[in-house]
Amino acid sequence: MLGLTVPRHRLGAVVAGFSLVAAGVAVQVTATPAAAATPHRILFDNAHAETAGNADWIVSTSQPDPLGQDSSPSAETDWTGALSSWGVALQKTGDYSLKTATSALTYGGSSATDLSNFDTLVLPEPNTLFTTAEKTAIMTFVKNGGGLFMISDHTGADRNNDGEDAVEILNDLMTNNSVDSTDPFGFSIDSLSISSDYPSAISDSGNPVLHGSFGTVTKSLIASGTTATLKPADNSAVKGLLYRTGYSGNTGAFFATSTFGSGRVAFWGDSSPIDDGTGQSGNTLYDGWNDSGATNAALALNATEWLSGGSGSGSGGGGGSTCTSAQLLGNNGFESGSSTWSSTSGVITNSTDESARTGSSYAWLDGYGSARTDTLSQSVTVPAACTTATLSFYLHVDTAETTTSTAYDTLKVQVLNSSGTVLSTLATYSNLNAASGYTQRSFSLAGYAGQTVTLKFTGTEGSTLQTSFVVDDTALNVS
Repeated sequence: MLGLTVPRHRLGAVVAGFSLVAAGVAVQVTATPAAAATPHRILFDNAHAETAGNADWIVSTSQPDPLGQDSSPSAETDWTGALSSWGVALQKTGDYSLKTATSALTYGGSSATDLSNFDTLVLPEPNTLFTTAEKTAIMTFVKNGGGLFMISDHTGADRNNDGEDAVEILNDLMTNNSVDSTDPFGFSIDSLSISSDYPSAISDSGNPVLHGSFGTVTKSLIASGTTATLKPADNSAVKGLLYRTGYSGNTGAFFATSTFGSGRVAFWGDSSPIDDGTGQSGNTLYDGWNDSGATNAALALNATEWLSGGSGSGSGGGGGSTCTSAQLLGNNGFESGSSTWSSTSGVITNSTDESARTGSSYAWLDGYGSARTDTLSQSVTVPAACTTATLSFYLHVDTAETTTSTAYDTLKVQVLNSSGTVLSTLATYSNLNAASGYTQRSFSLAGYAGQTVTLKFTGTEGSTLQTSFVVDDTALNVS
């Protein structure tokens, strides 16, 4: 119940927290650095067996930087790889910077291929499962404004014989991650092996993927591929753009788009359309990129432009030029326990000794009547293009202290940079703020758009007489 004045003891109904941050209740706001000479930064993955068997899903053998093979490519043969046509076409515009990831995908790290340095991640038929940490990195990247291009192949296309194919791997990414596993993109990939087809585009003259600056899309190509089942009830933004012959609506979508948080997602059901027929010696490839019955090049390039926030695409990824209105905090009411949060032991709880504002779980800092510091944290990005960014949370304070003048126990709300240096203290609450019920507190973070910061809540309790700081229903709304 609210208004607890006795010391807090060991709880029997604690939702376990975990400690990723050594000190402080930290909400990390990790923004993408501004682009340098070229505004749209694309990372092609080659860390998950994308060249196993006959696959050759790379833009160049020079990795991470394809410019090491040819700094000014004019033809797709200037770079070696079955995706070189795609890469060279982007490079020739002068508007894109391309890199290849050859090691584990990360977000918020110091690596040159860390996802925070890019607008779009391309997963061209991955053939090994993403680790738990990689899935968290990918999903957080998208949620915080990045673009994700998922390219599958038919079920059973296990090129490295490890028991996993792209259908299973991409479905696992969407359904088995720590950020949001509740059908976050609004579709699932079908376990099918469709031998051949020319899926047709829907009629939508205003769609930037079908009618982008790289041309008009009419058809694509299936040469052993699959489709997706759409679930708009889970994510109303999901949309099928090209469909297998005889299909429409929520079934048979060969190419689909969606959004998640501030980011964008595209799905393509076959790797043959991006295959330009050339690559490393010994690989058997098929030139779907230039297939005369399809417009695969325009589809790949328009989708890349849309995902990255390019011309005519509206809001885009981590480096996009406009902002999509969104609430960015995951598990913002703590109902999924420690998911997306880190904390000291016992902070995230469903104990009935205090009360949640909504639901059954909440964050409870201090309340022990002895010297203690409690912490809580979450990583999130304020997109650089957003002009409004408001952090809010509901706070309840109760105490056994009797003073009306001395702050013995405190809760600080601070903004830190990625190195842990305090940039600002937004507020300090104490036992003097004790009152019945919850009160909403709000702060503008607009000044930190485009920066990497940490929102840090630190609850510090003295040696006697408890004070409880109870937090629920957090939010970071951007627009």
